[in-house]
Amino acid sequence: MPDQTFTVNGETVTVDAPDDLPLLWVLRDLLGIRGPKYGCGIDVCKACTSHLDGEAFNPCATPVAAVAGRSVTTIEGLADGDRLHPVQEAWLEQDVAQCGFCQPGQIMAAVALLKRTSEPTDAEIDEIANVCRCGTYVRIREAIKAAAARM
Repeated sequence: MPDQTFTVNGETVTVDAPDDLPLLWVLRDLLGIRGPKYGCGIDVCKACTSHLDGEAFNPCATPVAAVAGRSVTTIEGLADGDRLHPVQEAWLEQDVAQCGFCQPGQIMAAVALLKRTSEPTDAEIDEIANVCRCGTYVRIREAIKAAAARM
């Protein structure tokens, strides 16, 4: 199998994996990074949302070869040491999580949105297509607005 080299959460890694192996399995099974969740494997539920070169993407539908030489950030790489990202802080303050399964992907999608716009409208927040089976969308909206005000 070929070596695949990329950066994940600020650290350069090299893994021995076939080019077409979904990045989600590389992250979870080969690198032990468990934040991005498997929900569908077809880029629909967005439970695995992470960032590729600063933009939201879904590693379940991205072959590892597509990230060669690029930078991947997962929920594990969002905080700055012991200091949580403002979106993570807002998530806790708004008590967003219920079961928590989708929350890493929700947070990463929210961070990407707030990079694009500092004052997102309800319509822009609604464009985040991540699925929350517990239906915490009202608290997600509140947390995104709180984080935007903080940032």
